[in-house]
Amino acid sequence: MRPLPLIVILLVLTHVAFNGSRIAVALYAIHQGASTFTVGTLVALYALLPALSSVAAGRWIDRRGIQRPMLLGTLGVGLGTIAPFAVPHVASLYVTAVLVGVSFMLINVAAYHAVGEMSAPEERTVNFSYVALGFSTSAFVAPLLVGMSIESLGYRACFLILALFTVMPLLALWAKLLPNGATRAKQDLPPKGHVFELLRDPELRRLFIAMAILTVGWDIYNFAIPVYGAQIGLRPSQIGIVMGAFAAATFAVRLAMPFFAHRVRPWGLLMGSLVIAGAAYVAVPFTHSVGVLMAITFVLGLGLGAPQPMVLTLLHQSAPEGRAAEALGLRTTLINTSQTVMPLLFGAVGAALGVAPLFWAMAATMLAGAAGARRRS
Repeated sequence: MRPLPLIVILLVLTHVAFNGSRIAVALYAIHQGASTFTVGTLVALYALLPALSSVAAGRWIDRRGIQRPMLLGTLGVGLGTIAPFAVPHVASLYVTAVLVGVSFMLINVAAYHAVGEMSAPEERTVNFSYVALGFSTSAFVAPLLVGMSIESLGYRACFLILALFTVMPLLALWAKLLPNGATRAKQDLPPKGHVFELLRDPELRRLFIAMAILTVGWDIYNFAIPVYGAQIGLRPSQIGIVMGAFAAATFAVRLAMPFFAHRVRPWGLLMGSLVIAGAAYVAVPFTHSVGVLMAITFVLGLGLGAPQPMVLTLLHQSAPEGRAAEALGLRTTLINTSQTVMPLLFGAVGAALGVAPLFWAMAATMLAGAAGARRRS
């Protein structure tokens, strides 16, 4: 099998386990009577170690290739998702959050680096679109799988099912079916420098700001939609269907991305995406209907799903020679710093004021970001 389809398949399977575990951990904690702040803490732990270690992981991948990081990451996701099955206690959710979070970070950075390195410049946006389609597929499957598994079989069985999704990736990586990619001795690498030197480049700096806004938008969705759904009385399967509508939208817009790749300017696309996502966030707190909430999250998925392939292409092309995985690691650090801090903030604000102010604050941030993207365009 060619490397790109295999990478996409492995990412889909491990991302089902990763994304499904985040939803299952939040719902299990709510089921056990945990507060909104506790749920926010658990979600934040998925990003804590990745925020601290992503740049180092990127440098390791730049130097040694993708094989070992992806194998170790897949093993960690499997062990983390099976922990609540083995020890059905709220305490095990903390182990899951930490282990699955740092393990999937290794998979993510390595896979994006591999796709960027194996692609010709004119093919990168299309190839990143295929990877994004894979993520959309897994993001669609995971919430439906979690909701139905919990209602039919219970929480323990749900975590066991998620762990089983890592078995095939483990076997494929153990058999070394993926090419490792080029390895570099230390003397062949450019001077190490400080990672934040990357931010001195104006284009990279603009990209990281844009990615930060999009990241917080995804964080609000991942944290607040399950909480909001539970607060308005939706069943786990209904919450899964609502989140599945979001994933279906990201799949649809990324399926169309190869057509738009050479017809739309990246910053113009980003501006439109932020406006669409901001409008959707304004509307969320005004509905208690599953059908209307599905429609709103579908629109939200269109806005948040469209920019990623082009942003990743620009990031890979703008990174200095020999530091592409490090730039991806810095991207992951910024993303996971947001995912560490924001759920704690979201949890505190949600406990004090409810989730509606979170949606409206995010809408205002996205519209401000759209204004900045319009100036750049």
